[in-house]
Amino acid sequence: MNSALARAGSRDNHLVATQTTDRGLLRAFLEEDRLYAAYALCDLDEREFRHTRWGVALDGERPVAAVLEHAGTLPQPVFVMGEPEGIEAVLREVIRPRLAFMALRTEAVLAVGRLYRLDSGAELLRLWVDRASFRPYPGLTSRLLPAESGDLNRLYDMGFASWLPPSAIADGVYHGVRIHGLLVAAAGTHVVGREARLAVVGNVLTHRDYRGRGLAKTTTSAVTLELLRACDQVVLNVRADNVSAIAAYRALGYEEYARFEERLVHRRGSPWDGMMAPLRRLFTSHKEP
Repeated sequence: MNSALARAGSRDNHLVATQTTDRGLLRAFLEEDRLYAAYALCDLDEREFRHTRWGVALDGERPVAAVLEHAGTLPQPVFVMGEPEGIEAVLREVIRPRLAFMALRTEAVLAVGRLYRLDSGAELLRLWVDRASFRPYPGLTSRLLPAESGDLNRLYDMGFASWLPPSAIADGVYHGVRIHGLLVAAAGTHVVGREARLAVVGNVLTHRDYRGRGLAKTTTSAVTLELLRACDQVVLNVRADNVSAIAAYRALGYEEYARFEERLVHRRGSPWDGMMAPLRRLFTSHKEP
């Protein structure tokens, strides 16, 4: 076993769940499902990796599951991939968030549900594009600068709460459309993996007064075009019920790769889960899986 793996692990039948900082081992495993693991592969870049914690389940020397947890205040994103038994072992013994936003394929829901209570969540599509399939959409945009973060956040506040620091714009790729000096549409990136040559498009929004003019398509096209100069593939997520957005992305050449769910999950039996129970009974009526 590689020395970068933590010595303390737990055995689940034939599996060993352990923490790891071995980026080579993680990259090799994640590359087996590259487009689904795009976020996680980008997080292996040194700048992002120091803000993450990883666990793997090993069958002998072979990784069969990986779990990624981001640092920061709860709830943070958690990514899981691999065999359900391995995912469960890692979440039980190594990566144990009390509260998290978790991206889950259907086959992992039951395993995660043995350790977490899962709130209802939206079905998402993972779409992807490369240079061969990309179809640019004409339109005039401008590359946004870090100094324009205030304008960008004001736009995002029209549709959802957001606080985007100037550094996020400097490290990513953002394009916008201005009308009479007002920023009315923008698209950008969640993360860019320079080592993996992958990028994730996100933060696409058009001011409600300017929708229906193709501006989301224009800005997404400009961001994608720039990213594909250095990346082999670009991916994005979209709600499965957002028909107009899916049509816009397909017009740019994006194709569906996978479907998954994004759920808010609560560790069963944790103090946090106990404190939230009265609020859940008051405000929700969904059934857990």
